[in-house]
This record gives sequence, structure tokens and C-alpha cells, in this order.
Amino acid sequence: MTDSSSSANTVARAAILKIDPRTTLSAVDTLDLRAHSKVSAVIGVPLRQLQQKRDVASFASAAPVAAVKALLELLAAAPLERVIEQLGEHAESPSYEELATAIDELLAKDLTIDDAVAVLAYAVGESFPAAPHCRRLFEERKEFALPALPEITTSGALVSAREVSPEIREQRRARREEQRRRKKPGAPTRPPRPSKQKGVTPSHPSAQSTTTGELAPAPEPRRRALFTPLETSRFDADHPLAGTILLVDVPFDAQDPTQPDVKSKERPALVVAASSEALLVRPIYSNQSPSRRVFTAWRRVGLDHVSFIDDARIAVPVTSADLRQPLGQLTTAEWNSLF
Repeated sequence: MTDSSSSANTVARAAILKIDPRTTLSAVDTLDLRAHSKVSAVIGVPLRQLQQKRDVASFASAAPVAAVKALLELLAAAPLERVIEQLGEHAESPSYEELATAIDELLAKDLTIDDAVAVLAYAVGESFPAAPHCRRLFEERKEFALPALPEITTSGALVSAREVSPEIREQRRARREEQRRRKKPGAPTRPPRPSKQKGVTPSHPSAQSTTTGELAPAPEPRRRALFTPLETSRFDADHPLAGTILLVDVPFDAQDPTQPDVKSKERPALVVAASSEALLVRPIYSNQSPSRRVFTAWRRVGLDHVSFIDDARIAVPVTSADLRQPLGQLTTAEWNSLF
């Protein structure tokens, strides 16, 4: 299982199996997974079942990978911040030796093997620059070795192969023979392809020939986010601010009893679409939750701690944003990793 070709999803599932079930269940029990919470059903339902059934092995082997990754992120959040702090200026792209040394120094203090496994597997799943080093640690360090996933056996009418009687097979064969007989001899199997117009030069720069005669690689296109019809009617997905990190006033989900007059808080947020009156943003938080993932560009845009970007999108007035001093702009790769 720890072969370097193992998929990130397999690594995530095996890491959940490796971590002490008591640690996993303790973390899951802290989650609010009620129906009205913002957690999507594909994540919330399996985690809620795990809270009730307490079967970590079955969850790791059979739960949707989105739920497995959400649980792994929950387990990795706090120790990941410690590893990043320990790496210091090398945190963005550490060498193998720097990563191994940082983890060993933390293990000598109070980092647990479970913590280290969660961090390494999460880095693999999120394709961090250090992901190859994390895989190497799984392969070379006995204490981090991941278990093999158990075979999943399924049964029941919904998944079992249906028996087909000889009569039905014969009817199908006769039908296929009749269809072949009705086809005209020599008929083309597909319409001819239209001929290319002469003298047409490709307009995309990636199609131009280089001086060596080879085609230049096409630049990675930025993925288009999927919007609801209401969002599409209100916002421009190609607005110049899309992909920009701004400070905006994010309203609270509920009233804070200790500060009843405070309705919002200024937070960094990624603009995903905009109009002249409002911005559609994904807020960025300092705390982790099942609906948030690590914002990998946090250091590059100037944030001073590990941050988490929410999957939920909210609309905020343009007047609530500081448009004068944007924190930064996501690269195409960073944008695509979020959509």
C-alpha cells in the first residue's frame, strides 16, 4: 500500500486506519453534524454514521472519499500548524531532510505518531510541494508505515450480477443479428469529417510552432467555478476581481451573546465573482471545520498563520471590502485546486 504509486485517496483511507480509533472518534465527536449545519450531505452523513456506529475501519474503507478527506483534515489541522511553525522559513517547500528533522524534533516533544501520520497523509492528499517527501517517510519509516486496506465485499440484489436465462441471451443474439442484417453494405460507420480550410492559422499561442519545430505546451487554463442560476444572474464570473484576496466584512452566522451588537468581522476572502454592487466570496478563517480546507497560499498572500478557506460562498457589498490594498492574486494552479 505504501508504494509510491498509491493514490492520494488510498493514502488518506489507510491513514485513518493507522490512527488510533480513539483519537479519531474523539475528534469526530466534537463536530456539529445536525441537519441544519453547513456540512454537505456527502460529508455529514458518513461522519454522523461514524459518530453513531463507532466503526472506524468500515468508514475508512467504504465512506465517500470526500468524507474521509474531511476527517483527515480535522485530524491534521492542529499538528500541521505546529509542523509549519517548526519548519519556519522552509515551510513553503521543505527538503526531505528539513521535513524529517522538523517532525522528529516535534516527536521528541509531544507530537504523536497519529499526529504525524495525519499531517503526512493530508499533505499527500492536498498535493503539497512536500508530498513526495511525505510518501518517502511512509515508505522508509517503520513507525509511519500504513496498513493495507481490507477487501470490501458487497452483497445483495442491488450489486450482485443478475442471472440471464439462455432464452434471453438467444433473443439478444437474434436482435443483434437482425440489426447487422439491416445495415446497408458499405455504409459508412460515421459521417465524414469536414476538411480543414486552407490558410487558417491557429490563433492560440500554444498551437504555434517553436523554433525547434515542436509544439509549445498549452498553458493551464483557469477552471470556471460552477454557479447557481441566481449567482449567475447577479455576478460576473469574469470580473477583474475574480481570484483576488481582499479584506471584507463577513457577517456572523449567529449572534455572539457576549457581543450582541457585533454583526460581522473583517476577514480575508477569495473573490470568485463580482458585480458593481457586490462581491461573491469564499471567506478565509483561522479555525478549521469540515466545510473548510487549508488555504495553501496563506503564506504567499501575507497571512501570519495557517488559514482555512470555506467551501460556502457568500455575497458581501462592495462597500464592505478594502479594494485599495488587495492581499494578493491566486495563481491558476492555486485557483484550480479550489474548484
